Amino acid sequence: MSDVTATLARPLSGQVHPQVAAHLAQMAAMNPPPIEVLTPEQVRVGFGMQMKMTAGPATPLPAVRDLSIPGPGGALKARLYRPAADGVLPGLVFFHGGGWVIGDLDSHDDLCRDLAAQSGCAVLAVDYRLAPEHRFPAAADDAIAATRWASANATDLGIDAKRLAVGGDSAGGNLAAISALAARDSGVPLAGQLLIYPVTDMSRLEGESYTACGEGYGLTAGAMGWFRRHYLADAATAQDWRVSPLLTTDLGRLPPALVVTAEFDVLRSEGEAYAKRLADAGVPTELARYDGMIHGFASMAGALDVGRQVRSDMARWLKGVLGA
Repeated sequence: MSDVTATLARPLSGQVHPQVAAHLAQMAAMNPPPIEVLTPEQVRVGFGMQMKMTAGPATPLPAVRDLSIPGPGGALKARLYRPAADGVLPGLVFFHGGGWVIGDLDSHDDLCRDLAAQSGCAVLAVDYRLAPEHRFPAAADDAIAATRWASANATDLGIDAKRLAVGGDSAGGNLAAISALAARDSGVPLAGQLLIYPVTDMSRLEGESYTACGEGYGLTAGAMGWFRRHYLADAATAQDWRVSPLLTTDLGRLPPALVVTAEFDVLRSEGEAYAKRLADAGVPTELARYDGMIHGFASMAGALDVGRQVRSDMARWLKGVLGA
């Protein structure tokens, strides 16, 4: 990991990691239809199968329990991971990825377990409402409400409210970013934001990484359009900061951030643009670009060595920023 300026100045490697190449070849051999011709239900089944294929082992923890927490549209499922059964711990409210359409608590279970075990933090994973059954702003409202609830109920969770962070991957990184903005504006104290290849600008669906990585690397430009159509009832809504936090005027006074990006990810450019804007606004920000990697690599600990490494790197950052 390094500061934003140094990472942005570093040339791209231009080479897919051999393990990533093998994974992509395996996926191509299965000849899956493009996501654009599938229904959300079909994509959810396929996503669940793919996540199981590449997941790492389920790291045992002394305390894992499912919860029901209040949400603006009704009760939300959540799962609390604690690396120590007793005592007060730092905390991370985590939102899973999946384009606001797919994913759940189980799809990211092994990632949350590793983050908890390696960072010493309690992790509260939140199962927010999915589109198209619940379009924007349902997921955003749920994430903001869950963050506020976790802060207000930290004592009951065995979490130190002064050492609480938000985090997530992809669409979950988007929800973490907007939750941090909403927390700032409502006076909820947060100590960090972990943004793993986050979606930060749904208004354009274009840019350098869309051009360079829009096909052939897992998540495609076409898939991002599919997710947007299912999440937003009106494409003009993409201008809303709760969809595109990169368009927010003021990014100052936010908690320290770690932004993780992957070289061969269609979302790389917007994630790195968000990191730069955070840093320019005076937010302590680290940008970690992983050469040769593709979108979702942090969830591929069973297939990629770097998938395991990034979990350790993120846990180390959490330890540092939260004093775990």
